[in-house]
This record gives sequence, C-alpha cells and structure tokens, in this order.
Amino acid sequence: MQTEKVIEHIVQWLNDYHQNSRTKGFVVGVSGGIDSAVVSTLCARTGAPVLVLEMPIRQSSNEIGRSQAHINWLRSSFPNVTGTEVNLTEIFEAFEKTVKKIEVNETNSSAELAFANVRSRLRMVNLYYFASIKNYLVAGTGNKVEDFGVGFFTKYGDGGVDLSPIGDLFKSEVRTIAALLGVSNEIITAAPTDGLYGDTRTDEDQIGASYDELEWAMNYVDSDKSKQENTTLTDRQKIVLNIYKQRHAANLHKMVEIPRCMIPLDLKST
Repeated sequence: MQTEKVIEHIVQWLNDYHQNSRTKGFVVGVSGGIDSAVVSTLCARTGAPVLVLEMPIRQSSNEIGRSQAHINWLRSSFPNVTGTEVNLTEIFEAFEKTVKKIEVNETNSSAELAFANVRSRLRMVNLYYFASIKNYLVAGTGNKVEDFGVGFFTKYGDGGVDLSPIGDLFKSEVRTIAALLGVSNEIITAAPTDGLYGDTRTDEDQIGASYDELEWAMNYVDSDKSKQENTTLTDRQKIVLNIYKQRHAANLHKMVEIPRCMIPLDLKST
C-alpha cells in the first residue's frame, strides 16, 4: 500500500464530500481505539472544523484515558479541532431502569446484547445532535471487515453515519496508516473492543477470530481460490472461514438496502 498517497486520497475525498455537501465540518466519536483515532486524525487533516467527542457509558479507565490523550494530542496538533467529553452513563442508566420496569420487558440472553446496542445508539443520537446544531457531517469509524465483512456494528448505532472514510481499509491497513499519522502506540497496540459491555471482552472474544484472520477469510471468499475444490486449508482456517461466512450471512441485513415491498403495476392501476 502506498500509505502516504492513500492518506492524501482520503483527506481529499473528505474535503470534496464536505464541500459538495455544503456543510461546515465533521463530528467524530472516539473510543480509545485505532479506527476512531485514525478517522478523527484524517478529518483533522482536511483543515475543516472537527468536533471530537468522547462518550463514555460505564467505560473502563483505560479506554477513557486513551480517548482523552488522543483528543488532547489532536487539539495541540490541529487548530481546527475541538474536543470534549459527553458522559452518557446517566442517560443510559435512566433508560435501563425505565425499560426494566415495563411489564413486557424480558430478562433473557438477548437483553445483554440489546442494552449493548442501546449504548451505541445513544452515542449516535448524541453525534447527530451536535452535527445538527453545527451543520457538520458524522464521520463513521468502521473498517472494511467490520462494515462489509462480518457486520460487526450496531444497526442505526455506530452504523448510522454520513460517510465512511476507512470503509475500504482492512485493520492491517488502518494500523499502517495510524503509525504514519502519528497516532499513539498505546492506541495502535490496544486490543480492539467495541466497549459496549462495560467489561474487558475484546472483539476477538466476541467474534471468535482476530481481524487478521477475518481479513484473510474475506480475501479468500472474494478470490478464485474459494471456488477451487482442491484448495487445502488448515483446521484453523476452516474454523475462521466458517465464522466469517456465518456472521456475514447473519448480518447481511445491515449491509444492504432495507427490504422494500414493491407493488405490482397492475395493482396500482385503476
């Protein structure tokens, strides 16, 4: 990858989109992870106003520390960047308390995931509040494997954005770009986590495979090798490939246009 040229391409793409949309800048939510660090830095490089928001909800001190350090670095490096914390813990807990009292509520294995997705959707609401009052664009932070491979994001949560600067980059490529951009090594080497459960589980814990493995699987499925019957795979590769295919199929609804009921023309005619 021609890293510097890729960076220049993304920054130019952001600038072009921003100018054509007649908006005034970008808003980015940061989590202490590499994807949001890279996106916020790329947006900062456009020279347009950028609002960077940390939105903790029962977040670990490590995640908060990395987010705050990154915001401080951006503010000291780019005069067009402002950043702050909007703590959403109280709002989340009020929602949690409210729905748990409702008669139709159920406490089951799905409730934990439902509340995790609520966290992501609350952050989306917050990002769009500030985007609305400032006439900014919400920049997404999902990478290629997350957004178009296994669908590891929340529908209408972190998937609810205006544009996706790194949606065509694998995690390995994001790491390379992060290093050249000057993102801190602490963020680059931190284990990827969605931070939606208030514990130490990582993305790999949830998915069952690393991003490097999923990157291999996505490339394999898209290549001619997957169509060759005599291709030899290791036991681990077979497991990873199965994980990738199952998650892609289960989450495909997140990656395609919502189903639309098409009315036959003869039914519309009188």
